[in-house]
Amino acid sequence: MTDWTEDEGALLDQIARFAAEVLAPRAAALDETATFATCHLPAMAALGLMGLNLSEADGGLGLSGPALYRAVELIAGACGATASMLTAHYLATDALHLGGDAALRARFLPPAAAGALGAFALTEPQAGSNPADMRTTARRDGDGYRLQGSKCFISNAGAADFMVVFAKTDPGAGARGVSAFVVEPKASRGITIGPAERTMGLRGGHVFGVSFDDCHVPAANRLGNEGTGFRTAMKVLDNGRIEVAAQATGIAEAALAAAIAYARDRQVGGHPIADFQGLQWMLADSANDLAAARALGLAAARLRGTGARYSTESAHAKLFASEAAWRIADRALQIHGGYGYCRDFPLERYLRDLRIFRIYEGSSEIQRTIIARGLLA
Repeated sequence: MTDWTEDEGALLDQIARFAAEVLAPRAAALDETATFATCHLPAMAALGLMGLNLSEADGGLGLSGPALYRAVELIAGACGATASMLTAHYLATDALHLGGDAALRARFLPPAAAGALGAFALTEPQAGSNPADMRTTARRDGDGYRLQGSKCFISNAGAADFMVVFAKTDPGAGARGVSAFVVEPKASRGITIGPAERTMGLRGGHVFGVSFDDCHVPAANRLGNEGTGFRTAMKVLDNGRIEVAAQATGIAEAALAAAIAYARDRQVGGHPIADFQGLQWMLADSANDLAAARALGLAAARLRGTGARYSTESAHAKLFASEAAWRIADRALQIHGGYGYCRDFPLERYLRDLRIFRIYEGSSEIQRTIIARGLLA
């Protein structure tokens, strides 16, 4: 028995083939050259991947939470950079789905499901772990707003067709003064997007600095009422953290599979190293970590779309999966010995890609804080 329907299973089989035949063969080259994973956008849009998280009414495929989790795992296991680009797009479309009115959803979501790329602009140089400290402002000006400020580490910004931007409409009101807007970078003045950051991992999933200098945004592009942006962002991040967990377990699954294959093939003293108990225990610990991480991820994913609160569950999933995946990939590299340290094998890339998962969309420390608050409430 699975967590998804027969139709979802058939789609997941298609995604698995696409990941193995299209994404995986190009993953090392994307990493080596830092080529933006947007090269995969046409094929991903044709397969429906850009709208997996959206309902059919919004132009998507309406996957259940568990099926979406598995889809992200499959993509990440083949190419972490492509998965990071895709899930950043999901953050933007989730924000529109959760916070936008019918007109905004109808305007932006069907094109997004068909391939128009989204970005989610929340983080700032002085407002990472606590987004309520943001300094970007949106000042009312006639029939719209003027954005002023800057964002950093914004995935997809350099190629985005639309960007959900969070800014303070009431700077003195803290989190209650944050509003959200849809900005179209290619058709707007007053936006400057810097060069892609030179990152340690996920080198094909580009992140950018974005500056706003008196950028006009129509009032019709505001998501919900003034002051509701922070609440929308937190709901989006509950989903995003589940997707980070899925990315982590997808890469961890690939690392464990590589370790098992290598242990069977590598000979020492006429025997495969898989015969040695110490190495077997490393594999067993990794399998245990992966099973536990996936169980937490799927437990949170089952709550997605039900109307229930799942901030604590998504924090559990992201915290454990991001840290367990690192352990799994590190053991896999150790099993490969010196070869694991070489770029001819994918293990060093897996470790570099995984490192950011303990930082973005809420660091491990923030996840522990969320979980503790839930316990003490």
